[in-house]
Amino acid sequence: MSVFLEPSSLCTASTFTVPVLAADGARGELICVQPAEPAACWVYWLPAMGVAAKHYLPLAEVFATHGIAVALHEWRGIGSSHCRANRMHDWGYQQLLEMDLDAGVREAKNHWPEATCWMGGHSLGGQLACLYAGLHRQDVAGILLAASGAPYWRTFTYAPLIYLALVLAASLSQLLGYLPGRKLGFGGNEACGVIADWSRSGRTGRYAAYGMAVDIEQQLAALRSPVLALQLRDDWLAPSRSLAWLLDKMPQAPKRTGIIEPSQLAGQPADHFSWMKAPQAIVTQWVAWMQEDVRT
Repeated sequence: MSVFLEPSSLCTASTFTVPVLAADGARGELICVQPAEPAACWVYWLPAMGVAAKHYLPLAEVFATHGIAVALHEWRGIGSSHCRANRMHDWGYQQLLEMDLDAGVREAKNHWPEATCWMGGHSLGGQLACLYAGLHRQDVAGILLAASGAPYWRTFTYAPLIYLALVLAASLSQLLGYLPGRKLGFGGNEACGVIADWSRSGRTGRYAAYGMAVDIEQQLAALRSPVLALQLRDDWLAPSRSLAWLLDKMPQAPKRTGIIEPSQLAGQPADHFSWMKAPQAIVTQWVAWMQEDVRT
C-alpha cells in the first residue's frame, strides 16, 4: 500500500509556524505545512540564498496534496530570523549546519516523530541539504534538489567571470562586514562568513566550513541516500556541469536527474526562480520517485 495519497483525496492543508532556537541563541521560525491526513513522510526544505521561507509555500502546499508534510527552513539573517548580517554579527556554514539546521530539524521531528525525513533544497539550499545529509546519514531517507549545483567556477560557461565574481564577493563582504546582496541583485544581505565559505567552494570546487573539524567532502562521499535532482532548462545559475560536479561528490548515492521544460511550468520560464510560482510538475516528479524508492 502506498504511503502517498492522490491529490484529489485530500482536504486543505493546515499551515503553522514553530519557533526555533539555535544553540547560540539565534532565533527564527519554521513554517510547517501539515496535510489533512497523518503524514507518513515529511520534507525539510532549504531555500536559496537570500530567499525567505514563505516564498516556498506553494511548493509545500502541493506536497501536502500528496499527503507529504513540509517544514520550510528560514536562513539566519533572512525573513523571520532575528539576526541581520553586519560587521558585529557574522556567521558561516558551521552555524547554518551545526546550529540552525540541527535546531530546525529537531523541531520538525517533534511534530512528525513517526514519519520519515527527506531533505530538499533550492540552489544553495540544495547544496546544504546534501551537506547536512552527509553529516546525518542515518536520518535522511533521500534528497530532492531543484535548480541546484556546486558553484565551482570551472563548470560555468563564462568561467573567468564567475571566478572574478567569487573573489569580488568575498572581498566586498570582508570590506563591509557583510555582502549587500539586495543592492547587488544577488542573494540577500549575506553574512561575511557565509560568503567566505561559499566563495571558497566556488574557487576550489571543494566544500569546507571555517570552524568545522569534520571533513565535509569525506562525509558526502559516504552518503548512500538516493538523490533526485531536477534542473531547469534555461537556468544559467545552475547548469548541468555544476549539478554534475555536486552529484559526483556522492559516488555511493543512487542518483537520478531530469530537466524541467517551460511547458511544464504553466507558462513560467524554466529558470532559476520562476519555477517557484508553478511547482506542480516538479513536485509530481519528486513524489513519483519517492514512492518508487519506498516500494523498492
